[in-house]
Amino acid sequence: MLTRRKFGLGMMAAIGGLAAMLVAAVPAAQAEDNVIVFAAASLKGALDNVNDAWKAETGKSAKISYAASSALARQIEEGAPADIFISADLDWMKYLSDKKLTKADTETRLLGNRIVLVAPADSKAAVEIGKGFDLAGLLGDGKIAMGDVKAVPAGKYGKAALEALGAWSSVENKVAQAENVRAALKLVATGEAPLGIVYQTDAAVEPGVKIVGTFPQDSHPPIVYPVAVTAESKNADATAFEEYLKSDKAKSLFEAQGFTFLTGAK
Repeated sequence: MLTRRKFGLGMMAAIGGLAAMLVAAVPAAQAEDNVIVFAAASLKGALDNVNDAWKAETGKSAKISYAASSALARQIEEGAPADIFISADLDWMKYLSDKKLTKADTETRLLGNRIVLVAPADSKAAVEIGKGFDLAGLLGDGKIAMGDVKAVPAGKYGKAALEALGAWSSVENKVAQAENVRAALKLVATGEAPLGIVYQTDAAVEPGVKIVGTFPQDSHPPIVYPVAVTAESKNADATAFEEYLKSDKAKSLFEAQGFTFLTGAK
């Protein structure tokens, strides 16, 4: 038979255990409320800074997944739980928009960028990028690192530029295609590739590489990063976070990383 003392101790233990369970559940619930952002890999440094600023101002934080725009778009298509998508080109945003997977009235052209030719930091290469420049000669037996030229925006921009400048046919068999632009950057930084085509903003934050040439802006389609809230998002903070991306504070943080701000600051 339970004595009153034993019963009381048992109740206290049960209540204590329940309280512990409730406390443990709070962070999990809060985590589920975070805005989930799928963003192009090239945005990592700048967007992390914007997220930190948003948290400092609001106490809220976004959970950001970085990868190639193509991979992220396909994940959203397959039902991945994302509230916001930021692509490194207009094509992958259109891919989702055409399938009614974004809220069309939230689509905004947010940022611009440039593509550059990079080499390892200790390289002596000097390149004048222009019509008919001898990229194959610069590579020798090496390969040029690029994002997947059929899917990754940086790779598509790079291929378009090389075609426009008459250099693609001489190097298309020397391309080391990476799953995203940051992976291509790493191939150059580690010396696995003597040259690579990446975004100017990526090159600026990687001490293992140096910019040896900048591609003419008229050699490829304009580099535009659009943002939109996904059609399936039910998070009340998704629109607020997207609006913050267009704020004066975000503008200064993006520009500090070398991006061009395309939308009017609010």
